[in-house]
Parts: sequence; structure tokens; C-alpha cells
Amino acid sequence: MPDGEEPPEPRERTPEEEGAPVPLAMVNPESLGAGNVPALRVFEPPVPPKKVARGVVVFDMDGTLLDDMPLIAGVAAEVLHRAFGTPPTDAKVHYFATTGMPFEAQLAQLYPDAPLPLRAETARTFHERKVREAYAYARLFPEVPKLLKRLEKAGWTLVLSTGAERETADLLLEREGIRIWFDAVLGSGQGTKREHLAEYRRRYPGVPLFLVGDSRFDLEAARDLNVPMFARAAAHPEWTLAPGDFRGWGAAWSGYELSGLPEALEEIAAGAADRARPGSGTPRRTVRKRAGRGDR
Repeated sequence: MPDGEEPPEPRERTPEEEGAPVPLAMVNPESLGAGNVPALRVFEPPVPPKKVARGVVVFDMDGTLLDDMPLIAGVAAEVLHRAFGTPPTDAKVHYFATTGMPFEAQLAQLYPDAPLPLRAETARTFHERKVREAYAYARLFPEVPKLLKRLEKAGWTLVLSTGAERETADLLLEREGIRIWFDAVLGSGQGTKREHLAEYRRRYPGVPLFLVGDSRFDLEAARDLNVPMFARAAAHPEWTLAPGDFRGWGAAWSGYELSGLPEALEEIAAGAADRARPGSGTPRRTVRKRAGRGDR
């Protein structure tokens, strides 16, 4: 869809989807991070490097695979209003404007003068409520299952990088029936988005690495490590990031849905292979503008 056209209307949830939440398996809320601030690091032995066939596609979770950003933003708006008195509408805009970074970092940026104990308690409340009021109701974007199957069939290795706790992400992916497609999951206990990208580059040496995300923070993390990013654009009532916004910031490709991602990956990967060929004078490829699903 050309940049000047209107984005699609938000998908209406079915009566079944508006019903009771789907539980995240038989676990208590504390095991999902409800009682913890997930910025705490988990120290683990290093995973040995692994040889893979083609390249690695790193997916963000919230707002990229899961259609959950309106739910999470609603939780954040209420939490920020109660903790700091920010009007809910303004709080939701502030959350969207800083999304992509850990919530603790968002609080530090938005309320730098607030006492640290207040910010820590606010973060704990947010993470608990996010599990109960957002993740319990969140669903995949409709095109995601087919997309992952196509990418796996094409030989790509799929991994996840999320600001949620790894255990929470594992349970969500299992619940939605897509955990099988992911070779690895890194969460808040394993570092930031930049650190995740660096770790995946170490784990999968000698092959291209790509990031699929939905925020400017994702884009900046990818740019810092010279990782091409493919962005899911979004149009929420309070906040819009159009495909043109992401492309203007340097994204390799962007669309309101990800059905066109496999073709975009192939084109960018082919361009990278051309540039890596000794003596190649082939100019850098760019993803051709399509009027199809990628911009809808």
C-alpha cells in the first residue's frame, strides 16, 4: 500500500476472543514474572556456537508476533496514572513513544526525578498486571503461523528476542502453538535487545542476521550492530508508525502485516551475497516497492 493510503482498520476480536482469558499453562503468576522485576540478569553458561544452513531471523514478540500492544499500553497507562498522576491518555502516548526498551528504562526516561523505590514498585506492578491483563488475552497476528512455516521451509533459523521473561515467552509461544519453530529464546534476564543481537551473532557465526521488530528502539539496536531490520508498522488510535516512518529511519522493509517478509528477506539476502562476492561491482540492492500485503 502506498504511504499516502490509510492503514487497515484494527482487527475486531471475535466474541470467543473477548471471553475468558486463555491460561498460560498450569503455573502461578510469580513463575511468570508477576512478582519480579524482570530486569534482573540470569547468569548462564555460554551456549556453544552452532552452524546453520542460511541465516538467522530474530523476532521481537510484543507487537510483532503477538497482537498485544493495545492491551499492554492500556495496562501501562493505568499503572503510570496511579503511580505518577499522568492522565491516562497522555500516559498511553508516553508508553508507545518509548516502547521497545525495558519498562524500567522507560520509567527512568519518563520520570527521571521519581524516587527509585517508586519506579521499582511501579515496574513490579506493571509486569504483574501485564501477565494477568494483557498476555492472558493476547493472540498472534493472523498471518504469523503461516509466515513462520514459510521461513522455516526456506531454511532460515528463527529465534526470539523479547523484553519479557524467557519463561513467560516460552509459555506464550507454546500456548499459541509456535514454540516449535524457534531455535532459541532470549528474554529480559539475558540482557537488552542489543545484547541479544550480539549473542545471536556469536551463537550463529558466519551467516547473515536479521531483526523483525515493531519499534524505533528495535531499529536503533539493529542499526548499532549493523543488522538489517524488517519492521511491522502499526496504527493505534493514540500512536501510529507507518511503513514510511520506518523506511525513513533506515529499515530494510516495513509493512502493516508480515506476509511479504519472506520475499523481502530473500531480496536483501541476495543483495548481501552480491556485495560479499570478491570483485563484485554489483550495486546495493533495495527492496522493491510493492503495493501488496507488505504495506497494508
